[in-house]
Amino acid sequence: MIKILTWISFIIVAICGITYQIIGQEIAPDGTLIEPFFLIPIAWLFLFIGIFCIVVRYVRSKIKKS
Repeated sequence: MIKILTWISFIIVAICGITYQIIGQEIAPDGTLIEPFFLIPIAWLFLFIGIFCIVVRYVRSKIKKS
């Protein structure tokens, strides 16, 4: 279960990064910046979830060997 969650997390991080680059940024006529900012915190959240899952798998493997 943890292995699947790890892979899904990193895939979502990649999708968020690629989507952010594809959508791009632009400046509206009134001078406001229009960008898909919501993708940045979502990517960071899933990156931390993926790292956490890797740490959990590592600790579990060390406990099983003991």
